[in-house]
Amino acid sequence: MQVEEAKILLGFPPNSRPDPSQVKAAYRKKVWESHPDLFPDDQKLGAESKFKSISEAYSCLESGDIKGQQYSRSGVYSRVVKTGVPRTYAYAKRGNAWLIGAPFLLIVLGTIGLGGIKANRAYNMQKQTFPSHNPFLP
Repeated sequence: MQVEEAKILLGFPPNSRPDPSQVKAAYRKKVWESHPDLFPDDQKLGAESKFKSISEAYSCLESGDIKGQQYSRSGVYSRVVKTGVPRTYAYAKRGNAWLIGAPFLLIVLGTIGLGGIKANRAYNMQKQTFPSHNPFLP
């Protein structure tokens, strides 16, 4: 499928350069309008063919390959590098590590504290309900 046909099928003018977000939004709108499950049985074949052509148009615009050239919608090439380290943790090494550790520590200590209080209450209630006659048990 040609790029110009794909643009027209998704509702863009032929000479436009839509952003990836615009292409995705137009694709979702067109798919919602032409999904085969939304039509009665006698109209499903036409809806399926339209659905497939819309999917093909989206893949054509999303891949961005035009006659061997890379089709850049925004005109800017970007490179994504995954380091495996969350961004906040990487910046925290500059001296703000306590901003990450303090809330976590408070949550852990609060959970342990509340759990200890509940366990102590449960133990005392059981001790009152079922007193032990064994001198070696509390």
